[in-house]
Amino acid sequence: MDNLGLVGMVSIFTAGLCIGLGAIGPAIGEGLALANAMRALAQQPDKTNTITRTLFVGMALIESTAIYCFVVSMILIFANPFWNHFQQGGA
Repeated sequence: MDNLGLVGMVSIFTAGLCIGLGAIGPAIGEGLALANAMRALAQQPDKTNTITRTLFVGMALIESTAIYCFVVSMILIFANPFWNHFQQGGA
């Protein structure tokens, strides 16, 4: 097998692993954050606005991790810098 095929296989495997783990981690984190926010709302209903605002900011930060993993996966598949390296005869 040539190096270009190997780079393609490794890139696709790594992209799948990245997006797989990058989706599971934030999903668990968002679930835990929501569960704790619901628990806090049940204990202190008068602080609903503060808890909800903090929850949404936290959810956005957690979700950004999944978006970064998606971007890295797309770079590995479509804009991989190693494609050109092996097509030009390097290493």
